[in-house]
This record gives sequence, C-alpha cells and structure tokens, in this order.
Amino acid sequence: MRTSPELRRKLISVAVVSAALLTAAPASVAVAQEAAPRPAAVPAAQTEAAPGIQAERLIVGYKSGATEAESNKAAAADAESKAEKTGEDIDFQRRLGTGAALVELGTHPTRASVADVVAQYKADPQVAYVVPDRLNKPTAVTPNDTEYSKQWDLFESTAGMNVPGAWDTTTGSGVTVAVIDTGYVTHSDLAANIVGGYDFISDTAVSVDGNGRDSNPADPGDWYNDNECGQGIAASGSSWHGTHVAGTIAAATNNGKGVAGIAYGAKISPVRVLGKCGGYDSDIIDAITWASGGTVSGVPANTNVAKVINMSLGGGGACSSATQSAINGAVNRGTSVVVAAGNENQNVSNASPANCNNVIAVAATNRAGSRASYSNYGSLVDIAAPGGETRTSTANGILSTLNSGTKTPSSENYAYYQGTSMATPHVAGLAALMKSANSALTPAQIESALKANARALPGTCSGGCGAGLADAAKTVQAVKGGTSTGTTFSSTTAVAIPDNGAAIESPISVTGRSGNAPSALQVGVDITHTYRGDLVIDLVAPDGSTYRLKSAASDSADNVNTTYTVNASGEAANGTWKLRVQDTAAQDTGTLNGWKLTF
Repeated sequence: MRTSPELRRKLISVAVVSAALLTAAPASVAVAQEAAPRPAAVPAAQTEAAPGIQAERLIVGYKSGATEAESNKAAAADAESKAEKTGEDIDFQRRLGTGAALVELGTHPTRASVADVVAQYKADPQVAYVVPDRLNKPTAVTPNDTEYSKQWDLFESTAGMNVPGAWDTTTGSGVTVAVIDTGYVTHSDLAANIVGGYDFISDTAVSVDGNGRDSNPADPGDWYNDNECGQGIAASGSSWHGTHVAGTIAAATNNGKGVAGIAYGAKISPVRVLGKCGGYDSDIIDAITWASGGTVSGVPANTNVAKVINMSLGGGGACSSATQSAINGAVNRGTSVVVAAGNENQNVSNASPANCNNVIAVAATNRAGSRASYSNYGSLVDIAAPGGETRTSTANGILSTLNSGTKTPSSENYAYYQGTSMATPHVAGLAALMKSANSALTPAQIESALKANARALPGTCSGGCGAGLADAAKTVQAVKGGTSTGTTFSSTTAVAIPDNGAAIESPISVTGRSGNAPSALQVGVDITHTYRGDLVIDLVAPDGSTYRLKSAASDSADNVNTTYTVNASGEAANGTWKLRVQDTAAQDTGTLNGWKLTF
C-alpha cells in the first residue's frame, strides 16, 4: 500500500542496500577477481539500514520541516539523545550537500549496536531515512603503451565509437566535465585541459595525503598492503584511475604526442572522492552536489560548474535515498550524470549508483563489439561503449594517460585498462560533445538522443546492453543546431489525467512536412501531477507505432515539464501524432497542460 500524497512528498524512495565494492586489478588477472568480497546483504527496510549491517557511519535524512533538517545544533542534539537511549557512541559529523546528516558510531561498532542505533532513528517520526555510509571503489584494471593509432575504441569501423566523424562539428569547447574519482596526477597530455577541482575525502585514513577536504584534488596514490582493505584482499599498487578516465574524455589532441581525447576541447574538473580502499557515499554525495553547482557547507562555491559528471565507480546493493537525492539535485541543475554499470558480470540492478534513477548507466563492449565478459548488464543499462577486454591481448584494452608510480607518483606514461570505468568516459565525452554542439540540451534530452542514435551492437550481449553501441558522429549530427530552428506543432488543450485509470490521448495534426520525421524529434511535455512516478507517457506516431518516453518509477517529485528526443526517422512526418498518458497507481491525479513536436 502506498503512503498518502502528503507524506510521500516528504519521503525519499527506499530500497535494498548492500556494500559490495568494485576493485582495480591487473589486466593479467581474471576478471572474476575484480570484485572485492561483499559484506552481508541488507534486507529491505523503510530506513534502508536494518539489523545485520556493519557500518561505522550512517547518513540520516530528516523530513522537511523537522528542526534537525535545518539546524546542525539540533541534529547534534538528536544524535546525543539517541546515544543516551542506546548506550552507543553517536556523534553528528557534518551536514551533506543534500541536507542529510552524517553521524559516526564510534570505533568498530558491532552489528547489534548498529541495529540498535538504526532502530532508534527508524522509530523517530521526524526521520525520512537512515542509510549506511557505504564505501565505493573504482571499476578498472591495468597494462601499458601509446598513440592515436592504438585507440581502436575511437575509430575502428567494427566496434569503435565513430568519434572522428563528430569532430567536424564540435570538440567539446565550452563544457566542463567533472571526473569524480581518485583525483589527478600531473600529465603533460592532459594539463592544458585541467581546471580547478576539489578533494572531498574527509577521512585521512582514506585520503592518505595527510589532511581532509581541501582545494587540491591531486592523486597521491591509492595503493594498499595485503589485508589492509579487508581480510583476504591482496595488496595492490596505485591505479591513477581518475587520470586514465580523464584522458579518455579530454586528453590534449593534435599536440604531436600521446592519445586523443573524445571531447578534447572540453575541460576536466578533477573531484577526488576515492583513496585508499575506496571512498564513502557521504563524500561522493557532496562531490555530486558541488560539481553540479550546488552548495556544500564548508566548501567554497564551484567556479567550474560541470554540465557532465563522470562516475566510474560503484558499490553493491540498491540505490540509496541519500545518493538518489544528490543525483536528482544535479540533474535538476542541468548536469548529466554518467555512471559505470560495474564489472561483476551480473545484473546492474545490484550495482549502485548505476541502478539509480536519472543516471546514464554504461555497459562495456570489447573490440569485437560484444559485451565484455566482466561487464554488468540488464534492463537498467542505458547504452554501451568500448571498455576493452585484455584477456587475449593488452592492445584490446583502452589506452589512456597514466603514471608509472607503483605507490607514489613517478613519471607520466600511458597504459591499457579494461572495465566499465573505461566505457563510461566514452559516453561522458560524447555527452560533452553534444552539450557543446547544442547548449540548450537538457540531461533528459542528452540521454534520449544517445539512445535514439546508438547503433546495434556488432557482436552479442546476453542480458541486455541498453540501446546499443554509442555512435558519436550520428548523435552529434542529430542534436546540433538546437530545437529553436525547427518547425513546432503544439496542443494547448488541457486534458485531465484520471487517478489509476485509463490512458488519455491528446492529438496534434502535422501538415506541410516532406518525407519522414527526424532522428531527433523533440517532444515537449507539460504535465501537472502530484506524484510523477505513477505516470507512463508514450508518443504515438500516425501509423500507430508507439515510443515510450517515460515509464512508471519510484519518483515522488511533482510534475513532468521536459523535452524528450525520439528517433522517429522511420515514421512519415505528416499525420496525426498523439501523446498518450496513463496514471498507473492510486491516490494522485493530474493534468496534461499541453505538449509540442519540434521537427
């Protein structure tokens, strides 16, 4: 049974969480070794944290209107009160960018003590959710070499992303991409495109740079010894993961050396959240908020706001309400969030943040255009991109900027990596090209156009790889020039949307066009509704073919006021088009205020 609309608008969607972590591994190591051991899975609960979970910190979201939601003093007093009731150490640490509170549970709390604290917060009517502050890790592997001719992922006809064909239109100028990762180690093939970022790692045991948060996102190395990141986890050298990801997006190009970046005219803002053994949700949440132009207490305003965020990182379990809130905030500010599907060869529904709403989840393909053996899959994957597969040859990996240091920084170099971490910056780079070609594009339009203009995988994908292989040239061509230069047909007739009832339809008659509709048909929708997650929206072509614009989802926000991009190139332009809207659950009603088609 769903809650009332009044209460529901104050709650953030809830789900199952666990703390499975993805780790880096040398390319010579079997892909199955990429996944670190998982802590115990967490059963479903309204608070997303339940008896049995091991956690040292919790993220507490208070309901709108609660004093603790606005006052740090009140949140600290609440933590102290719950400490008295449970006999456990509970200390308020800080306010996250989403407004949630981070509380620490003392040194090595037991599962039972965590359960007691969670139960206290769960019983508090002012608390919307309480979730563990989980540890996330990068999602890649290793090897080495150099130059554009080795970047099959950009140009090969079989399974490359057709990037050179987009460069005649744009190189990404005017767009900043935030790489939320391990930070940046100096590299001459990247330096010209690096702008200010931030180090969000607050725990010095994770940051290993001797301090907490500061304006220096330099990567000091993320190496660790045997068992240092968990019993049975073998030692690993530094990955320089963020630098490899950044090079794929925006390595300097036409400079006579090294590799080419997909959006080499764009800028990279390094945002450091991953250090020794990974990084916490709380730091990642603040990084997402800050990178997209939101405010984070104690952190200076961002002067390099990103319109694209790359997160080649992940953990296990469902998307937490805390993380979803940060992602929603970023997207609402106009920033696309591109996320790695994960390297566990499992359904992406078990990998966070790839299973969150409002993200572009990316699976990895190999040089033959099939799903890479390690890549996650499933219906929540949006699109696929080259991630490489080095089992038979390191040259089948993704070549990018790196450093030769095994622990601390040494000389710059280049190396082949494989992973969904490598596929993700391909799509983030393409998103930057799109935004540069058409600055009016919204995150929803960028996602829709990426899918509409993908091509079928040259190989196979068991389990589902989204819309197919991203195609840079076709996608940029489809979106360039914006929507204002086309011809618009609209309907301003309001139509009531019945609660949990039959679908309604609103027609638009299109005349005077020649040939077929475009591959980037713009569908503008204006709906007032008190719980938009209930809504299913379809575009119906003149011949009756349907195009799903929006599916029902756990989304408690109000209204749908956005523009979708549809590949309608197989449909005759002239005729009667319809927008079909259905409310699929009880307790809410709404109105289709109007909609439009722009050719």
